Amino acid sequence: MLSVAGADHIITMDLHASQIQGFFDIPVDNLYAEPAILKYIKESIPNWQTSVIVSPDAGGAKRVTSIADRLNVDFALIHKERKRANEVEKMTLVGSVEGKVAILVDDMADTCGTICMAADKLVEAGAEKVYAFCVHGIFSGPALTRLNASKFEAVVVTNTIPQDENMKKCPKIQCIDISMILAEAIRRTHNGESVSYLFSHVPIC
Repeated sequence: MLSVAGADHIITMDLHASQIQGFFDIPVDNLYAEPAILKYIKESIPNWQTSVIVSPDAGGAKRVTSIADRLNVDFALIHKERKRANEVEKMTLVGSVEGKVAILVDDMADTCGTICMAADKLVEAGAEKVYAFCVHGIFSGPALTRLNASKFEAVVVTNTIPQDENMKKCPKIQCIDISMILAEAIRRTHNGESVSYLFSHVPIC
């Protein structure tokens, strides 16, 4: 639809599957929120140096190990088992969070069922505090109610989707502004400069 409508270049952020870029016959720049998340963790989370970065499922392990490596901290992951389609899944924590700050990282937060269950599991395993970082805050259905009742200190998302209303209804939601990353990508594209710098750096406002 975007191609047919006349778009000749796509700039997007954290596609759920990077393979989606291959479906376009025009250039696609898939930017990452990771540099902005790293900056936020270093500036806003006390004792981040002794934190553990946690993936709520095996699929997000690559994202989590990348962040853990760049912060030089440990990582863990939560393995979900579904016995039957309608049975509540069992969660197994692989790694240790005892006495540490646990930082859950995922690409999107939709109904927030999985991350809220993961937070309970992490507190049960001895985590001192639990934070969540999700790039896209969709927050559909019972998400805000679940977050308000959850064990999270804060749930940090970007404004790839507007969050003003959600933040009013749920004080735990905090927002990282990624407009400068998109603006710098547009400027670099317009001037024929490399966009890949933005894969590992946050532009200076």
